[in-house]
Amino acid sequence: MQNPNSVKQFPIYHLEPDETGNKYFRVYNFEGTLPHQSELLIPHRKDHFLIVLVRKAGTRQWIDLQPYILKNNTVYFSGPENIIVKEEFQQLWSTGLAFTSQFLSLQGGEFLLTLPFLQNVQNAHELLLTEPDIAFVEDLLMKINTEYQHPNEWQQRMLMAYLTLLLTYLSRLYTEQYKANDPAGDKILLKKFQSKIDDSFQHCHEVGDYASMLNISAGHLSELIKTQSGKPAIKHIHDRLILEARRLLFHSSKSSKEIAFDLGFADASYFNRFFKRETGITPAQYRNQIREMYH
Repeated sequence: MQNPNSVKQFPIYHLEPDETGNKYFRVYNFEGTLPHQSELLIPHRKDHFLIVLVRKAGTRQWIDLQPYILKNNTVYFSGPENIIVKEEFQQLWSTGLAFTSQFLSLQGGEFLLTLPFLQNVQNAHELLLTEPDIAFVEDLLMKINTEYQHPNEWQQRMLMAYLTLLLTYLSRLYTEQYKANDPAGDKILLKKFQSKIDDSFQHCHEVGDYASMLNISAGHLSELIKTQSGKPAIKHIHDRLILEARRLLFHSSKSSKEIAFDLGFADASYFNRFFKRETGITPAQYRNQIREMYH
């Protein structure tokens, strides 16, 4: 039986309303100081997108098991599905934009969710900038910051216009930096399939389950996904299960049996065999290795 609470493995931090009451869009500016917030040391998810231009920093953070020592003049980004841990609290010079999918919807910008930068199918979280990129992004952030500081009847539309330009520009950089593995623009079925997996992987482990959701046959789905991605449909499902298992093994104290239950496995021993088949080591070995490596 599926645990109805298993989707909430980690705390979810909401976008706090600013002084105007806006709970869908915020601008953050740090100039040499970074407030110590102990809850950020806890593995967590956010319910919004976060884009940060780091001008200068020495802080290290983790996004989905990947450590990042923040580089100067670099963009870092995350979305609602990512697990984040901030390790060190040092000085930081940066500007951050936080916005929810509701903000995009309210301003007629749902189409932005299809941009490569927000879809982030490569699970990348760092964009390196050239000097021209820095100038362009800095100029846009300055315009956004100025607009954000002066509420008026046109503010939300102006913020949306600037954000659209920024996300479009960052999507171009994203496809350039990750073009070796970037999927073709017409792979709509693959994106829908991956989205369904993200929503249902804890209780749907078979290709047929997703084929039913997408109203096609399991065989046809398997054929198309293999053509579009280069790997079988079942491998996409297994990879998502393994990613979540690794997250839980690293960030939580749950036993393998508890993790197996959370991921929809009725038999813990089968989960152990599945994990070893996919990774080459047992869950216990993975937990020991990853914690020894990074602690």
